Amino acid sequence: MARNSGLLVLASVLLASIVSICDSAGIFNPISDSHRSAALELFSSSDGSFGSLEETYEALRTFEVLGIEKEPLTRTSVCASVSDALTSTSSSLKDLFQALRVNGILKCELNDKAFAEIVSRLKDSVNSANSLFDFYHSIGGLMLIKDQTSEVDVHLGDADRIFRSIKALSQSDGRWRYSSNNPESSTYAAGMALETLAGVVSLASSEIDHSLVATLKNDIMKLLDGVERYDDGTCYFDEKFVDAHGPQDPLSASLSVVRGITAFASATQESLNLPGDKILGLAKFFLGVEIPGSAKDLYHQIDALSCLENSGVSVPLILSLPATVISVSRKDQLKVRVNTVLGSAGPPLSVKLMQIFSSGSKDASVIDQELKFDPERAVHVLETLPKNVDVGKLDLARENDVALSANHLQKLRLSFQLSTPFGKAFKPHQAFLKLRHESGVEHTFVVGNSGKKFEIILDFLGLVDKFFYLSGKYDLQLTVGDSVMENSILKPLGHVELDLPDAPEKAARPPSQPIDLYSRYGPKAEIIHIFRAPEKRPPRELSLAFLGLVLLPFFGFLAGLLHLRVNLKNLPRSTVPATFAILFHLGIASVLLLYALFWFKLDLFTTLKALGFLGIFLMFVGHRTLSHLASVSAKLKSA
Repeated sequence: MARNSGLLVLASVLLASIVSICDSAGIFNPISDSHRSAALELFSSSDGSFGSLEETYEALRTFEVLGIEKEPLTRTSVCASVSDALTSTSSSLKDLFQALRVNGILKCELNDKAFAEIVSRLKDSVNSANSLFDFYHSIGGLMLIKDQTSEVDVHLGDADRIFRSIKALSQSDGRWRYSSNNPESSTYAAGMALETLAGVVSLASSEIDHSLVATLKNDIMKLLDGVERYDDGTCYFDEKFVDAHGPQDPLSASLSVVRGITAFASATQESLNLPGDKILGLAKFFLGVEIPGSAKDLYHQIDALSCLENSGVSVPLILSLPATVISVSRKDQLKVRVNTVLGSAGPPLSVKLMQIFSSGSKDASVIDQELKFDPERAVHVLETLPKNVDVGKLDLARENDVALSANHLQKLRLSFQLSTPFGKAFKPHQAFLKLRHESGVEHTFVVGNSGKKFEIILDFLGLVDKFFYLSGKYDLQLTVGDSVMENSILKPLGHVELDLPDAPEKAARPPSQPIDLYSRYGPKAEIIHIFRAPEKRPPRELSLAFLGLVLLPFFGFLAGLLHLRVNLKNLPRSTVPATFAILFHLGIASVLLLYALFWFKLDLFTTLKALGFLGIFLMFVGHRTLSHLASVSAKLKSA
């Protein structure tokens, strides 16, 4: 694209108080299918349950906001857990609160009598509450019952007293304490308190004192004054108080504050006049998390973005361009898409193209032209680009490839001109002419700008030293580039045959060309293994005859034993001599077996090693056996 494509400045005129995310410091994308895939993966379980009711609610809430129709939960078992928690007298306030949250999504079958008993218990808890958690779970439970049934009275008769009791836990910097006995303040507790007070306002049987609401609005502004901020405008709330109550990371603390502010704004129906840059910064913080790696962080991100999108305070919008390159050659149209942080279409609004800045100058063209909304594609379209937007493919008018010849007394002149789609002259940032010798030596020259065209003159007489007096063929290549060009140019122009004088003795030698790394480290030629032809073997009959000759001495040995009438009469009768005699014969059998193994399988060194151990064993048991036989023979002779 040509340089005068410029920067498009868009103004959004909205029907509500809306903050748009369109910042050059970073690109933020709305929630996408990647988050849905991550939710199905992070909230997956083999048995269809997630253990606690709190984890179950986080999964259901995430699926609900993301529009995931698949419920990987066993509805029957979850509703049974909800019913058990709501009907059990031993359930804590937190268990009741979490069970009511799950029931608000699943709509389990519960009768009004069960709700009435729960309301009575929650109201008693509100009157006896001494900590922020007790107020939060009790009033939050009453709000959930109010949304689930209209047959039970959940209104608070002494709402002003309850409001003041909770307000007493606030601090001067906008943060809150968990209880009157704990002097430390917390940002996470501030969000809980705002959400709880919003519930008190909604449940009040009569209107809350306006001075209390005004004081709380000042606390919200103080809380926003303490927000942490990055250089790119991203805002978040950090939890400075470390305690055993709940999560303490910036993601959960920021969610708590966002949920509290949006709940209070919805309950009071009053304008809070919140700073738009801080709401924008919070939205950028949650979107900057991208895809969290844990189920709880994903729930915090999705729930916070849902609160921002559905709040009546400020709705962050993401302004994006489906195509960032516009070409007059292709008759492109400027298209702008407006989405919410959750990826849905933005509210009714008008988008105007206010100015066009040229990257080559500081001047700006005032357009003030409204874009037309296309409901089918959900984009705002500028059908006709202004006349001063002259962008597209650049035309390099040139003839066919040239073939020139020259000597060192001649000059080479090259000039060219680029034109835009409307025929105007265009001056790129960079233009180079490269001469490459057939030996691989390259020379690059910068093409200068002379008026409306680019021109270069090469005087070969003054370049013979730079060319290392190398005569021969030089290929010509033109390179033209610009940061906003749609089609950078890299084209061969032809070649020139140079006839240069011989190099003197002290002339510089051309540099050695770099070794082709691919030829050195690339794959070598495939080695094809050639199998040797099998050796010729003798006929089968000859092999069997040789085997018979090998076994013949063994059979002769057996025949000799029979001829000598070998018997076991002289085998010792005593236990010890008989044992040595048996071991001696087993040793001889082992030697014969080793000989057979050597013939079929073993090598010579392995056979000799085993034979050495067997020889020592045979020498020992054989000596004992023969000594016993000699002593017996001596006794017989003496007798």
